[in-house]
Amino acid sequence: MVNLERQVTNSDVAGQLALMGRLLEVAGRDGYRAAAYARAARQVEHLSLPVAGLGEEALTRIPGIGTRIAGQIQEITETGSFRELRDLQAAVPGSVIDLLDVGGVGPRTAHVLWKRLGILTVDDLERAVKGRRLRVVRGFGAKREEEIGRGIRRYRKRSDPLTRPGADTVLGNVVALLPEGGYTVAGGYRRGASTIDRIEIVVTGGRDELMRRIPADAVVGEDEGGISLSLHGARVDVRFIDRARYGTALLCATGSPKFLARLSEAALARGCRLEPGGLVDPASGRLQTFENEEEVFAFLGMEVIPPELREGRGEVELALDRALPDLVEHPDLRGDLHAHTTASDGRQSLEDVAAAGDARGYEYIAITDHSSRVRPEGLRKQRADIEQVNRRHTCHLLAGSEVDIRSDGSLGYPNRVLADLDLVIASVHSGFGQSQDVMTRRILSAMENEHVDIIGHPTGRLLGKRPPYAVDLDRVIGHAAATGTALEINASPHRLDLDDIYVWRAKGKGVKLAVGTDAHRVGEFSNICYGIMLARRGWCTRDDIINTLTLSELMEWLS
Repeated sequence: MVNLERQVTNSDVAGQLALMGRLLEVAGRDGYRAAAYARAARQVEHLSLPVAGLGEEALTRIPGIGTRIAGQIQEITETGSFRELRDLQAAVPGSVIDLLDVGGVGPRTAHVLWKRLGILTVDDLERAVKGRRLRVVRGFGAKREEEIGRGIRRYRKRSDPLTRPGADTVLGNVVALLPEGGYTVAGGYRRGASTIDRIEIVVTGGRDELMRRIPADAVVGEDEGGISLSLHGARVDVRFIDRARYGTALLCATGSPKFLARLSEAALARGCRLEPGGLVDPASGRLQTFENEEEVFAFLGMEVIPPELREGRGEVELALDRALPDLVEHPDLRGDLHAHTTASDGRQSLEDVAAAGDARGYEYIAITDHSSRVRPEGLRKQRADIEQVNRRHTCHLLAGSEVDIRSDGSLGYPNRVLADLDLVIASVHSGFGQSQDVMTRRILSAMENEHVDIIGHPTGRLLGKRPPYAVDLDRVIGHAAATGTALEINASPHRLDLDDIYVWRAKGKGVKLAVGTDAHRVGEFSNICYGIMLARRGWCTRDDIINTLTLSELMEWLS
């Protein structure tokens, strides 16, 4: 149930509706109703106006929402849940819902495991896999059983880091509890990390007020400087500091250990010791305090180091020499180079994409539907449709494709089809279990094709769901440099692929990067911020990113 100490958001409502759809599937109820709740959840999630406070008439004007779901949305905004969901939660064991966290187990699979095999927990499932009980059930087989076994092993090893959207959800609840006044989210979140182990917040004052607001059982640790909480399944550390010492407190709470070690050395070279409360003169004990980070960096004779760079990769030395890179920023982007439409697995039309591009001030967006879903004749028709749409919009749609890299390294379309496209992304979507050498040679082979412009989501990972496939990224980066192929920074918060360390290595080899949202719905174009975040963590300037080029410059690069 959502926290009603703050206003219920569209994400809260969508989460409750999506949960209802999943529970209906797990319970083996009406599949049509399950799909209806899933559709309604997507509509609410991507709606531009808040549903809280809307009446039934306004809600039923939203596609996919009828009077029944409209009434339940109103109930969610008032109580945090709705009666039918609570009844269903009581009917389905909570441990069965936990099965959905195992890779390879979806709602329908969970229903079969529960009802046909009596599996209630992950432990039950593990025993069934070890006893080879799943493979004899119709629709499973040995390969499916092995896949679920691998999912269980990943489940056992996980440390449950938060994805960026997961961290945002937790923060929405935590921030509502914070007292009035200044606070900054620090740690890995502020540095732009792809996943967050714990959330760190630096707050000025208001400790007593916060302690009155939070549940007593949420406090897992407390000392003079702050408190540690367990809220919504996440570890949250809140540090309290007075305004005069905020600069060094935030600096110390943000930087990685390697960064802070090097910064401490730089401070000692200036005759002072870095502490969260300020800079201390070791001889006299005198404390110099700072209200903001900029004052600290200036005192140490350094450029301000952007939070994304504070990892201890040489940024302190460059800041002392005032030679930090001029990192790419969101306004530098001219377009998005990865989007899907209803022609494949997207939920947006060409017209929707062009309108979204207009609204964002883009010069272009690349239409890159899956080769596995669109036949060559369909691709030709799409190109003609794109030409028509382009006459009505300032954002120019590029006719492209996300073409499969098959298991043998061949591509999903023949060269004669690829040659007619404006842009080609080549991606691995199958055969994830291949050995590292085979997978690497498979991707290198795709880069040898003169029509391939970009390698999409180069490791295939899905954060918290699927690990990267085995691939030698150093070989991939080297070959990308040799062939002039760009590597994608996939901005989907569920992928964030490439990771920043490989973005950094690619940049060092002169490889160009392409930021793409992999948007399947209009609301997902805003995820471009995550791609910029990764690019900045990888030290990228605007010259490293091909979609900072104007349309004419991009077309020249592609040619």
